[in-house]
Amino acid sequence: MPTTQTDQIAEILSTAKNIAVVGLSSSPLRPSYGVTAYMQSAGYRIIPVNPGINGALGEKAFPTILDVPEKIDIVNIFRRAEFVPEIVDQAIQLKVPCIWMQEEVVHEAAAEKARKAGITVIMDRCILKEHRKRNR
Repeated sequence: MPTTQTDQIAEILSTAKNIAVVGLSSSPLRPSYGVTAYMQSAGYRIIPVNPGINGALGEKAFPTILDVPEKIDIVNIFRRAEFVPEIVDQAIQLKVPCIWMQEEVVHEAAAEKARKAGITVIMDRCILKEHRKRNR
C-alpha cells in the first residue's frame, strides 16, 4: 500500500529530533519565530539558520545549514521561493532526510531535484499545523 503524504508527515514528525530552521527570525512577531517556538516546546531541538542573527529561542544561530555541526533531520524553510534552490543544494550535500517548505514556499524544480537525491519534500504546509493535527 503506498504511503500517503499525510502518513509520511506523521512518520517524519515522530522520528525527527533536530530541525534546522532556515530564515528563523529573532523577532517574536514573525511567523517563523512562533512556529519554531511551538516546535521547540513540542520537544524538538531547534537550530536557527540565519546569517543576520546570533541566535533565537536560546539557541546559537548558524549562517547556513552547511555550518551546522550536528545531524539535521528536517530543514524547515522560511525563505522566499527564490532562495530555495541553494538551500536544497546544501541539504543534498548534507544528505538531510527531509526538506520542509512552509506555507506559500513553493519551488517545484528544487523539490524535484531533492526528491531525485532521495530526500522527502513537504511543500507549502505549516509544520506547526501538521504537528498539531497529529498530536491533539
